[in-house]
Amino acid sequence: MKMKKTAWKAYAGWILGTEAVGALAGFLTREGTELYKTTIQKPPLSPPAIVFPIVWSVLYALMGVGAARIWLRPKSSARQKALGFYLAQLGFNFGWSLIFFNAQNFGLAFVWLGVLLALIVWMIAYFAKVARAAAWLQLPYALWVTFAGYLNYGVWMLNR
Repeated sequence: MKMKKTAWKAYAGWILGTEAVGALAGFLTREGTELYKTTIQKPPLSPPAIVFPIVWSVLYALMGVGAARIWLRPKSSARQKALGFYLAQLGFNFGWSLIFFNAQNFGLAFVWLGVLLALIVWMIAYFAKVARAAAWLQLPYALWVTFAGYLNYGVWMLNR
């Protein structure tokens, strides 16, 4: 099946936009990330530093694909709410990096991550109402953020 011109533009826009948010967060937190790598005690199961940008690039792409699938559906209140939760969780995702890496306020970052995870769950629920496949694409993200919660909590406890 041939993809319509507007469909590929929607996919490209949502993927690139989401990746750009992640790239901006990475750029703004590069000094804090270096400090984290060298001075912060990490809990067991902490992956090597190289894993994070790889995983996040894939997750941001999946998020963008899911958002594009929602965007391409007919306008509805569920679609509007799904995209609203998408944008809200993306903002919280961005904010977490600044709180965790730059401010190194690990306690606040942990609470922030809890709110982020709740927003992701709501987003998935609304995505499922509009396009089930879009919701399924967000499950790796929810699982990774759950794992990030474990890591964040461990860092908080080890570095008080």
